[in-house]
Amino acid sequence: MTEPGDAFAGVSARSTKHNPRVDEELEHEIQGMLKGDRPTRSEEWREVEPVAEGDPDLTASPTSTLTGGVPQGMTEDAVVARAELARWLTRAPFPGTRTDLIEQAMDNRAPDAVVAELERLPEGETYERIGDVARALGYPTETGPGPGATEGQD
Repeated sequence: MTEPGDAFAGVSARSTKHNPRVDEELEHEIQGMLKGDRPTRSEEWREVEPVAEGDPDLTASPTSTLTGGVPQGMTEDAVVARAELARWLTRAPFPGTRTDLIEQAMDNRAPDAVVAELERLPEGETYERIGDVARALGYPTETGPGPGATEGQD
C-alpha cells in the first residue's frame, strides 16, 4: 500500500530514526507536558533545578535576539560583529598579523564586509586572539570599552 508520491505508506509523517511504535511512545511521553503546562515528573529529583538566587538572569534582555543576553560592558552590535569575525577566522592565523588575518578570511570566503573590517586593523601589530582583533577595531569587550581594555581577559 503506497501513498501518492511516496515509496512507502506513512514515510513522510514518521521519523527516520525510530520505528512507528517508538515514535508513538515518545509522543505519548510528552503529552502531559504539552497539555498540563506544569511539570509532569512524579519524583521531585527528576525536575529541572530552578535558577538559584544571585545567579545571573539568563533572559537579561528578552527583546534581544541573542540567547542569554549581552555580556556586561558590551553592546549587542559588538557581540554580533565579534561573532561574525570569529566565524570566518579559525585558530590557524593566531597569533598573526593584519595580513595573516585578511588572507585567512579570504581563504574561508568571508563576506566583503568582514574583509573590509579586517583591513581597518593597524599595520605592524600581532594579534594573539579574536579579542585582540575586536579591541583593535574599537569594539567594546567584556573587560571594558574600546582599545584601552585590560590585556589577558576575553
